Amino acid sequence: MSLVSTNTSKLDRLAELTAKSETSSGASLWREAFRRLRSSKMAVIGAVVIALFVVVAVVGPWVAPHGPTAQIWRGEVFPNQGKFVGPRAENWFGLDHLGRDMFSRFLVGARQTLLVGVVSMLIGLIAGAVVGAVSGAAATLGGRTGRRIDSVIMRVTDIMLALPSLLLAVSIAAVMGQSLTTVMIAVGVVQVPVFARLLRGSMLAQGGSDYVLAARALGIRKRRIVLTQIMPNSLSPVIVQATLSLATAIIEAAALSYLGLGNPDPAVPEWGVMLSQAQRFFDNAPMMSVYPAVGIIITALGFTLLGEAMREALDPKLRG
Repeated sequence: MSLVSTNTSKLDRLAELTAKSETSSGASLWREAFRRLRSSKMAVIGAVVIALFVVVAVVGPWVAPHGPTAQIWRGEVFPNQGKFVGPRAENWFGLDHLGRDMFSRFLVGARQTLLVGVVSMLIGLIAGAVVGAVSGAAATLGGRTGRRIDSVIMRVTDIMLALPSLLLAVSIAAVMGQSLTTVMIAVGVVQVPVFARLLRGSMLAQGGSDYVLAARALGIRKRRIVLTQIMPNSLSPVIVQATLSLATAIIEAAALSYLGLGNPDPAVPEWGVMLSQAQRFFDNAPMMSVYPAVGIIITALGFTLLGEAMREALDPKLRG
């Protein structure tokens, strides 16, 4: 139960900080946050890492020196005998166990990794926003019935937050079957309660604002108040969480691929799949595992650094 309390308190705290930031200053929240981000080394490093990752993912398939699935040097590697080809002028990262160029597979695999991470995050964001908006609107302006609806929705999200995210994703992927779509859906579902809790908390914080009270006093319909006033002003913490969730989505998607629940075609390069294929040869060719692992770690670190810097930029206690 303590794990649930810790997770929910962190999400509610982010929603609370954002609401305070928006109401305590006449300046634009994001304009001031951007000013602080530009002076943050953590944000700059995270942004640079993300930019490099996106560039590699976009241009990788065109600049790859060889075909990612071409077994051109198959006759030079003998996995059963522990003979592999390491980095050389023709193959910067060496060859894998099937004689394919590791550098080309790394570049092309970045696009798959980015695709899975972004789509998974968007699934969680959209579904979580819908759930959080319904819950937040019900709790804010729904009266006694609305508060009951909000209570039911939040208890379901608390149960999902109490489950280890990777275990929940593995369970969903195992039920749906092995495919890239399954990985996206499984990782996206895990993100739903996080976004739902954040948006609901932010809407509750905004519900007591002066502009909401004024709108109700003027007789504006509750639905219009929610859609045109409360919702737009409650999205800031969700945007911050989306950046952090990209890091989580990339790691969890790679974990599912590593466990064999990802793309059923092992020839398609993806960092998680590459890591899974390389584990059998770690003793004789450890670098086959190092390259995709480092790519996953650095990319996740970039999104995490930027997300944490954005979180700090929204904290009124840290404003100078």
